[in-house]
Amino acid sequence: MFLRFLGLFIRLDENLVLFVPNTGKTFNGSPKDIYDYMQSHGEYAAYRTIWAFDDPEKMAKEFQLETVKLDSPAYFLTCLKAKYWVTDINIERGLRFKKKKTVFLNTWHGVAIKRIGNDDPNSARYDYRDLDYLCVSGDYDKKVFASALKAPESSFLEVGMPRNDRLFRASAKEKLDLRESLDIPAGKKVIVYVPTWRDSKDKGKTFGLAIEADFKKWEEQLGQDYVILFRAHSRTTDLMSIEFNDFLRDYSNYPDLNDLLIVADVLITDYSSVVFDYAILEKPVVCFAYDYDDYLSERGCYFQPKEVFPQPIFEQEDLLLEHLLHLDEQKECELTRELKENFMNRSQGQATRICVEKLFNK
Repeated sequence: MFLRFLGLFIRLDENLVLFVPNTGKTFNGSPKDIYDYMQSHGEYAAYRTIWAFDDPEKMAKEFQLETVKLDSPAYFLTCLKAKYWVTDINIERGLRFKKKKTVFLNTWHGVAIKRIGNDDPNSARYDYRDLDYLCVSGDYDKKVFASALKAPESSFLEVGMPRNDRLFRASAKEKLDLRESLDIPAGKKVIVYVPTWRDSKDKGKTFGLAIEADFKKWEEQLGQDYVILFRAHSRTTDLMSIEFNDFLRDYSNYPDLNDLLIVADVLITDYSSVVFDYAILEKPVVCFAYDYDDYLSERGCYFQPKEVFPQPIFEQEDLLLEHLLHLDEQKECELTRELKENFMNRSQGQATRICVEKLFNK
């Protein structure tokens, strides 16, 4: 391979760290938590960091970062030069050119419900046999990553994802502060609605989302007690048939999902891995899966959510609203704790520190 051959002539920079976050679109997620930790601890001051983005000039100006354009020749040269790689995605784009002395940490970006990597016939092929560290949130992750990514058991870092550390520390005061900053009306509870993305219907030109719900009915029945913060998946390009107002608010471009999870009193989702992140907070979860049979048959999942999730899964809007109107909070919190124990049992709330220490002490 050309890049592996080229690497023989490029000297490894012992103090260079390459960060690749969230397919290069945003400055967030576990890579950012690792970067922030390095910035706040003087013992890492000597390390130089470069971030790979789709729009490097914009991100460099906005966040005062040294950047490179993702998948450009300069990006691949930086890969060959940097001793440390930190990402939550497939940094190599299916290419195997990692040097033996390169230290590769992949935090991944969520617990998988939908089939990924080698387990998904529509995905790229993955081969992480030379990976150094891969964060796992629970024992379930190990099974998925072994098949989907060909990740060796020796790489598993049983600490959870760095981006979830903050959820372990969330306090009542932080929730109150967030309510104020998000302008949540006094006396109203907060529903955060996070549907997952749907596959494209036009061969990847757009990724539309049409929620099968009458939100005017939602407002009539829930508006006295709740506000809804709606957050579409980052890959969603078209929100169809949704009109936002003071009751149903659009937070799709809000930068920090953790803020929304902490301020929430209830999470509504469907097949999104956010359900596992939210489980750390041990608050009520409601699953609204109006396209359950079609989605599972078309997309492919590792398990049938109805058979695995402790929470009921609603396909009908009226049943969902009835459930919310008579929510047994204590019972629902117990169900969420069960979900947490089943999928997040290796998460410690100290993932960022442990990842950084492992990364630079190999």
